[in-house]
Amino acid sequence: MTEAADGPRRPFKIPESVLVVIHTPARRVLLLERADQPGFWQSVTGSKDAPDEALALTARREVAEETGLVVGTPELPAAALRDWGLRNVYEIYPVWRHRYAPGVTHNTEHVFGLCLPQERPVTLAPREHLRQAWLPWEEAADRCFSPSNAEAILQLPRFL
Repeated sequence: MTEAADGPRRPFKIPESVLVVIHTPARRVLLLERADQPGFWQSVTGSKDAPDEALALTARREVAEETGLVVGTPELPAAALRDWGLRNVYEIYPVWRHRYAPGVTHNTEHVFGLCLPQERPVTLAPREHLRQAWLPWEEAADRCFSPSNAEAILQLPRFL
């Protein structure tokens, strides 16, 4: 648990997360600009809320929290979200390491794809993201600050 200077303790982040590449069949990819690091663009990401939380549930929750898109509705069926079976283990950037338990230095990221029929505006979580952009997949990969995010986007043609 971390101790807040002026509040209750909050749990450490679980070092297992999802990366959700939101895209269209035309290979357009949604990127979000981080509020805590302007200029850093990424796909939807987020950690499990509990060690036993199913990865697909984590992906659905994070997509809803960060974009307002609700997977499992008539306009966005559950089948639109696919586990790509890709796993990345990476070192947690030092700037964010305080969010994890002491000694935790690496995260395991599970990659999902969410295919929307076409580009659409999303409702950003203002504490998390400043702007959104729909970009051609190769341009989106170039814009990502995270190498694992860029690599996931470059895998998009394999999953269409």
